[in-house]
Amino acid sequence: MRVPPIVFARGSHHAIGQQIGEAMRSQVRHGIENVRSYLDAHSARLNLSWSQAIPLAMQYMHHTAATYPQYIDEIMGIAEGANVTYPDLVVVNTFECLVFDALHIEKCTSIAASKQETLNGGVLVGHNEDWLSVDEQDVYILDCHPLDEPAFLAISYGSLLPNIGFNSAGIAQCCNSVNPLDVKFGIPRIILSRAILAASTLQEAIRLSHVPMRAAGYNHLLAHQEGRIYNVEVSATRFEVIPGTNNILAHTNHYLTARMQEIEKEREQLIRSNKRYDRALSLLEETGRHTPDSFFAILSDHTNYPDSICNHAMHHPLASDPMKTIFSVVMDLAAMKMSVKWGNPCSSQGCTIELTS
Repeated sequence: MRVPPIVFARGSHHAIGQQIGEAMRSQVRHGIENVRSYLDAHSARLNLSWSQAIPLAMQYMHHTAATYPQYIDEIMGIAEGANVTYPDLVVVNTFECLVFDALHIEKCTSIAASKQETLNGGVLVGHNEDWLSVDEQDVYILDCHPLDEPAFLAISYGSLLPNIGFNSAGIAQCCNSVNPLDVKFGIPRIILSRAILAASTLQEAIRLSHVPMRAAGYNHLLAHQEGRIYNVEVSATRFEVIPGTNNILAHTNHYLTARMQEIEKEREQLIRSNKRYDRALSLLEETGRHTPDSFFAILSDHTNYPDSICNHAMHHPLASDPMKTIFSVVMDLAAMKMSVKWGNPCSSQGCTIELTS
């Protein structure tokens, strides 16, 4: 069984970052190397070198400092623990902001089912993380107990702050990239999603998804163990909240609401995203009483390949680098457990982790 490393982090935000950096030193360094290699390979197309990326990335931290200094402390702690530079880590955590228009790697899929549609009467949340294949080896699980926030269990990779997971308040989050036209300098979307893991209520989680001074946004699939599930579609200037219909929910990489579609980029990828969304929603409706196994079956689906939910490494003409599902996760909020399959869920055995007390 191939199980991602598990990091147990406790204390202040700086201490948490330092513990992550020390435990995942090689993964953090590899994550930086991957981004640097990407920028080196595509600097002409992106009109951006590593040396040019650093001051741009630091502008995003300037916008972050007033609202979320604690997560800057986490990044600084990771840098210290891994013995890398803080500016290098900032480039990695603002990577999507820096190359968003040219990256074209948006194939994540998120699903949820509320109590009425699950076998154990709890809430299930599932996600496939699709990204550059070189990052797969750097996946890890984080069991985190901050001094001033709810404990959480999350999964991340390389040098990135965690954002896919659930916390001790019973709130779960998955994130999907979307393509708005109104991006600007501001708080990076990964900082916004890290902040949501600290929410004590679902209402607070929804509010945190669209705080002022944000640079852009994800779709945040949010769920509470009591049964409520929502998509929150976010851009730099707009947001829309979508409640679950018939106690199920799905999202891929295009906006579902008309108001958000008004500021969405028209791209070929939207067609592929629609295929995955339609297929995921159809499977959620067909299956009935869901379990973690039925969720993994949906996340392993190959209908419409190569535009399938389970994404296998392939070269896409716009991405220029192979991309694939680097991990698949199902969160059971009744049991407060996370089941993880490292790599493609169709071929991984997986493991189940419980949030420690």
